[in-house]
Amino acid sequence: MSESPELAERHDLARHPEGGWYRRTWTSPETVRLVGPDGSVRVRPTATLILFCLPPGECSAWHTVASDEVWIWNGAGPVTLQLGGRGDRPVDGQRVVLDAAAPQAVVPAGTWQRTLPADTTGLVSCLVSPGFDFADFRLADESRG
Repeated sequence: MSESPELAERHDLARHPEGGWYRRTWTSPETVRLVGPDGSVRVRPTATLILFCLPPGECSAWHTVASDEVWIWNGAGPVTLQLGGRGDRPVDGQRVVLDAAAPQAVVPAGTWQRTLPADTTGLVSCLVSPGFDFADFRLADESRG
């Protein structure tokens, strides 16, 4: 989809590299120092928040984030998350539907995830803690299946 959906235009959302449309709406002014297994130090905000819109028929690519994510349904159409485990590559796993019956879900740090297509546009918020940084984001190697 090259044209932005109406909800994306209304909320000034841009294309996300994984698929869908997004805009960061908040970044905590507080930071945290994270030490990696190799001793490297990364500084991240304690949390970040985005709006994420998924138009009908679109899905996002399998990806992982190095932080926990709290997904919050915003009252538009449902959004389905598929969790793919924590291995070297994603596997077909649990599906979680965000809607009026279940408006929140947590995706633990390092878990493969993607959003699945729906018949209606979905709008969610995603709170990431420690805060999101593209350096901590990894897309699946689609050539590996």
